[in-house]
Amino acid sequence: MVTTAGSKAKKVALNLVSLIAAVTLSFGASEALLRLKNASMKNYDIEMWRYAKELKTLSPNPSLGHEHLPNSSAVLESVLIRTNAWGLRGGQITESPAPGMRRILILGSSIALGWGVDEDKTVSALLQKKFDAAQQKVEVLNAGIGNYNTERYVEHFLLRLTPLKPTDILVLAFVRDGEELSLGGGNFLLRNSELAVTIWTASNRLFGAAGEKSLVDLYRAVYAPHSQALAVMQAEFAKLADYAKAHDIRVTLAMVPDVHSLKSYPLGFVHDIFAATSRKLGFTYVDLLPALQGLTPEEVWAMPGDPHPNARGHAIMADAIYPVLAAETQSSVKSY
Repeated sequence: MVTTAGSKAKKVALNLVSLIAAVTLSFGASEALLRLKNASMKNYDIEMWRYAKELKTLSPNPSLGHEHLPNSSAVLESVLIRTNAWGLRGGQITESPAPGMRRILILGSSIALGWGVDEDKTVSALLQKKFDAAQQKVEVLNAGIGNYNTERYVEHFLLRLTPLKPTDILVLAFVRDGEELSLGGGNFLLRNSELAVTIWTASNRLFGAAGEKSLVDLYRAVYAPHSQALAVMQAEFAKLADYAKAHDIRVTLAMVPDVHSLKSYPLGFVHDIFAATSRKLGFTYVDLLPALQGLTPEEVWAMPGDPHPNARGHAIMADAIYPVLAAETQSSVKSY
């Protein structure tokens, strides 16, 4: 009887070991095949995951969530992204601007960073080229960081970047900037497995809300008159305005539209909120929707499946922003 029970237990244990081994081998083989497929760098979700692994680090400050690794580089979506000692995209810079130099610091998220766009074709680089061509002593710095909202990029500036002493701040704002963001990080599998990330992403898309209507509903909730998210965003912009006034810094806010539906744009109400906030705080406001309106995803997306503006989109935005920044004075609030 004891022998029979022992044999059954041994058989169950062997079956369990076999099952674990089979699952592990299957998972490993699937992971290897997926990594081979994604070596083309055409999977937007995986490239964003790699960006978090290779160029970001958790911030000790919860209000930031994460920061760029300084003096690092990675090729993502077949584009080199490098950071300097300050975590800004681009080459090394001096802490203070040279005497007589106007220094424009760009704040924002992955659009400001220039995700999916070669460094020399980003808004920041194109603005620099325009100022250079006009023989103006201007330096343009790119402090964009992916998955940042207003709270994060304002706090990042106030906590990390004030020693750079900008004369101007250009906020390259986006419709998502009012959203509350989680700290992220994920579990071990999500941090290390492309297969786990793919399954997690697919399940979110399968069971989550989708489509233009759900997107509009989301932003109507985010920017509702008494929402907590809107209050936080406006409080952060007020902090930026207070610092700018105390240090004689001009602030320009350029509003980037969502590029999913530029022919029949459904999010104008979000732009209205950013315009009203800019007027209230004394920022110069530039709406980039008229410059981009009518373009199709094929014309302006970084690649299929990646709704970030491509090099053409960045060129259009730089063309719209430059005349505003090139003006000698911004003593009054203007809208363009």
